[in-house]
Amino acid sequence: MIGRRVILHAGVVVGSDGFGFANPGRENLKVPQVGIVQIDDDVEVGANTTIDRGTLGKTWIKKESKIDNLVQIAHNVVIGEKSIVVAQVGISGSSKLGKGVIIGGQAGLVGHIEVGDNVMVAAQSGVHEDVAPNQIISGTPHMSHKKWLRAQACIPRLPEMWKTVKSLLKRIDALEQETTSKEQGKL
Repeated sequence: MIGRRVILHAGVVVGSDGFGFANPGRENLKVPQVGIVQIDDDVEVGANTTIDRGTLGKTWIKKESKIDNLVQIAHNVVIGEKSIVVAQVGISGSSKLGKGVIIGGQAGLVGHIEVGDNVMVAAQSGVHEDVAPNQIISGTPHMSHKKWLRAQACIPRLPEMWKTVKSLLKRIDALEQETTSKEQGKL
């Protein structure tokens, strides 16, 4: 079902089978995908994006959402109103995005999670669990953006930090040996 003023750019696939298999890695039995896709009014979908139909229910892109090129939206995903999904994002099955969610390029979301309203997901993030509303998250696995920035600031200094840690470990070992020798000398 496609609403009014929807723009589907070249190569968009709407309603392909979802990736559903029973006994994966053993029998790979195909689960019939008999649901639908609903795209509400004023949605735009970029070139070569795929939107899988629901397994039983529906995959739903709510009104005024904008989806960039080369995005994969799996079966039974719900994308809230006015959300933005940037290029090369993958959203796994049955995930639900709230209103006004912004997902940066090349981010990936595991299946069966909920992302609250007004969440911003930084580019190349790996979202592995539910995200409360009004958060900014980054990294793989995802964390608060502020925490991620602090962690990233440490990365260039890690080689020097490791040298310091090794030096401190040697000093501790020497002090422990000296203490043990003194204690043995008193006995």
